[in-house]
Amino acid sequence: MKLPFLDRTPRVAVVRLQGLIAPRANGFAGPTLSAAALDPVLERAFGLKHLAGVVLAINSPGGSPAQSSLIAARIRQLAGEKGVPVIACVEDAAASGGYWLACAADEIVADPTSIIGSIGVISSGFGFEEAITRLGIERRLVTAGEDKSFLDPFRPTDPAQQERLRDLMAGLHREFIDWVESRRGPRLRREGEPLFSGRFWTGRRALELGLVDRLGDLRGEVERRFGKEAKIVPLGARRPRLPWRLLSGAALGSAWTPEAVAEGALSAIEARGAWNRLGL
Repeated sequence: MKLPFLDRTPRVAVVRLQGLIAPRANGFAGPTLSAAALDPVLERAFGLKHLAGVVLAINSPGGSPAQSSLIAARIRQLAGEKGVPVIACVEDAAASGGYWLACAADEIVADPTSIIGSIGVISSGFGFEEAITRLGIERRLVTAGEDKSFLDPFRPTDPAQQERLRDLMAGLHREFIDWVESRRGPRLRREGEPLFSGRFWTGRRALELGLVDRLGDLRGEVERRFGKEAKIVPLGARRPRLPWRLLSGAALGSAWTPEAVAEGALSAIEARGAWNRLGL
């Protein structure tokens, strides 16, 4: 029998990055990824004894640019401090912000059917100005600052505001491109298809374009890279079970308010829409 304190079997931390990337989780909308929620998970992963490497199991259609950047930066900081390799293993998708996270790894492995890419920025919304007119609703809005009601959905589209939004998105897109180029550099094959147009590809085509390094799966990659004796240590954000989430919310008087239900429904629609853009 091997005593625990004498066990020097190499450990491979597997951090599951699954769901929409957003600043906070919503109990109705499924799993989300945020820098605050993932920080203790990453601390545990990079703090394991006899750590041989960290694997990021990615399954995300994207989300918040800021959260994507913060999570990726934290991964790189810890990887530099511990001096261990980081491998991203993509499942269904590493798209948009999901690919931003994948680029935090030293190498990216994908299934041939994974969805990879979508290096772009999107903003969507609705306009309700005609709807409230039909309903006989009067919009009353007072602001201090001419741009405080930027893109108000209850007012007609303002071409000047639309142009400002495009400029903002172009800046975010540039940040995304710079990050990918800094991490993938000479591995990218720019001839043939526009890599930064927001287009996405299967894992097999992404390999040809240099967006990923190999085709494979998580367990196979761990064995190939770290050996059959390596011990996988799965880690993820701890989520309370559904009944406790509901009870704790009810105790705070917030679980079933109309606002919470509406917010949850909109979050679920947003998450579903992000997956639907990828055909998933």
